[in-house]
Amino acid sequence: MIDMKVFKFGGASVKEAEAVKNVAQVLKVTGEKDLIVVVSAMGKMTNAFEQVVHDYLENEQDVSASLNEIVHFHHEILKGLFENEKHSIFTKVNLLITELTQFLDKNKSKQHPFVYDQVVSYGELISTTIVSAYLNEIGIENTFLDARDCVVTDTKYRDANVDWEDTQKRISEVVNKKGITITQGFIASENTHNLTTTLGREGSDYTAAIFAYCLNADSVTIWKDVPGVLNADPRYFKKTTLLNHISYTEAIELAFYGASVIHPKTLQPIQRKEIPLYVKSFIDPTSPGTCVGKGVALDPKISCFILKRKQVLISLSSLDFSFMMENHIADVFKWLHEYKMKVDMIQNSAISFTVCVDNKYNTLPSLLAKLKGTFNVKCDEDVTLYTVRYATPIEIKKLEADKTVLLKQENGATVQLVVKE
Repeated sequence: MIDMKVFKFGGASVKEAEAVKNVAQVLKVTGEKDLIVVVSAMGKMTNAFEQVVHDYLENEQDVSASLNEIVHFHHEILKGLFENEKHSIFTKVNLLITELTQFLDKNKSKQHPFVYDQVVSYGELISTTIVSAYLNEIGIENTFLDARDCVVTDTKYRDANVDWEDTQKRISEVVNKKGITITQGFIASENTHNLTTTLGREGSDYTAAIFAYCLNADSVTIWKDVPGVLNADPRYFKKTTLLNHISYTEAIELAFYGASVIHPKTLQPIQRKEIPLYVKSFIDPTSPGTCVGKGVALDPKISCFILKRKQVLISLSSLDFSFMMENHIADVFKWLHEYKMKVDMIQNSAISFTVCVDNKYNTLPSLLAKLKGTFNVKCDEDVTLYTVRYATPIEIKKLEADKTVLLKQENGATVQLVVKE
């Protein structure tokens, strides 16, 4: 390993001018000299760019208004960071907006995933252009790097797969191993025509892991507005505890079940090279946060609660009450994949098969129509899935109180409950 480290700042850490100034303060406090800084789109700008995509494909007359909101948002941040409105950064941001509008004018494709990646990527490009310029302005010298020159993928737009061999080669050739480099999370380029791709929503964490893996970095730190990884989401649970240390395996388990602090794909490359990952607070950068790495599975050893709302519970049985055989279940999984259902829980018996899914792409009506041609189908929408690691019987009993439990499953250290609240 080398002394280089990777920092990742998400949208909340650059949501306004004062937040960008705080990023600079974090860099000063930590004092790292050789650093890759991966930055997301500012605030809720990914949503705003997604609205541009929607309007472009569905309500073209509204595109101008959607773009104006984006321009205004970034201009307000620029005014809060740069006193001189003749500073070159204003021109740079305007050029990026011009690039985007030219794409919208010239593009012939109506394929949503392709248009999405070409448009939404500008959130990261504008954000990093502003952050890099501000840091240079206040004396934190840095180099701007377009991640698309380094991270190479296939053409699976919106959820591209990394070409690790080409990416490793480019990062080794392009990235300066000394000093601070500012680059984008989430975005990449495909290896056929060099067009922009993205790594999936929340993919900026993954970008940080890609750079760390290819550079054999000393560590990755994800800066958030929470003190680290908590044992439960404070939005839904009154009492939470900071996890000081989590093993790679345990973190992957938590991510698999839906813990939102760490992106599932982030853990795989850094585990292969045993690069520690830290989750720290950009509000209190000197606090230790959480370390994900080798060693003890969980410190402290405490129950961890994961909650997923707006799930769908689908229960199937054969029309003639015969056994649910392998070929039946194979068909079900084929259709779940076809209709892009994220499977979060499975339970089967001799004559039934039950699955809890996330209807992320609103394809449930089509899936149910398909299933009803082969099975008896019962569907419960808007259910909540609780997954608890290392639960005690008392904790599960409290969780079940005042709820209708539709399904319960225990598997080793994990208990899952599907409930109506």
